[in-house]
Amino acid sequence: MPIVTVQQGPRDIELKRDLVKRVTDAFVDAYRIPAETVQVWIHEVPADSWGAAGKLTADK
Repeated sequence: MPIVTVQQGPRDIELKRDLVKRVTDAFVDAYRIPAETVQVWIHEVPADSWGAAGKLTADK
């Protein structure tokens, strides 16, 4: 059973629904497995708890 973890900043629920469907479909196509066996975990990190290039994303 594949488990996919996505780490990202907060997103709209509709975008997350679309992402989960697309990721699931990719595994179904690539591995020829039932969609029910694919799990997608979305870990959302607030902009003040995430940094890139030496700066918090909240400061960009």
